[in-house]
Amino acid sequence: MIKLETTEVLRYLKQMQLPEVGMNGQQRIKQASVAVIGAGGLGCPVLQYLVAAGVGRVGIFDPDRVEVSNLHRQILFTTADVGRSKVAVAIERLQAQNPHCNLVAHPLSLTAHNTDLLLPYDLVIDGCDNFATRYVVNDACVSGGKPLVYGSILGEEGQVAVFNLQGSKNLRHIFPDPPLAGDVPDCSENGVLGTVPGIVGAIMAHTAIHIILQRPVMVNQYLLLNTLTMERTVLQF
Repeated sequence: MIKLETTEVLRYLKQMQLPEVGMNGQQRIKQASVAVIGAGGLGCPVLQYLVAAGVGRVGIFDPDRVEVSNLHRQILFTTADVGRSKVAVAIERLQAQNPHCNLVAHPLSLTAHNTDLLLPYDLVIDGCDNFATRYVVNDACVSGGKPLVYGSILGEEGQVAVFNLQGSKNLRHIFPDPPLAGDVPDCSENGVLGTVPGIVGAIMAHTAIHIILQRPVMVNQYLLLNTLTMERTVLQF
């Protein structure tokens, strides 16, 4: 098992005091390798919490540049970052947050032709806003035997699921095919309250850490969260 430096023990002390983490759990977290698809509203809080927790290697996939309309919810970015690569800015901020993490830049879109880029990672987290990419990622995780933490948001609602964990069901068991273009609205059309991706992204990061620690998580369940009423619905599939 990979060893922790003294400075790391001090940094992670509070979570290491939890019996379900401890030294062995923190070593698992440090040894983990996670790919995060999307550095937007969901990806920003996911990345920050993974890096803060001490995940050893984090790959960041996003082809986009920072826009002014991102700033109310994509909390890694500032006004001065407008026009810059999201991946480049994210790595700067996250490396300053925790220099013990190895951050890998992938400033591109995942397609059926480059999913081999996911091979070095143990776990994938999908927080993108593109259905074509979601299905490419799902299918790559199925073929590669990698667990996938899935999240989406719209307005004041969020959805979270864990797919392909130790052979559990995947995205296509719920939605066999991607929707046609224009059938499903996105945030650019219907909008989103800035705190919603923070709430949902935190749940996704929390779930990923539990997977790394080999703790129980939702399996073959689909979480629907209304952040206005805080009503929680879990669908079995």
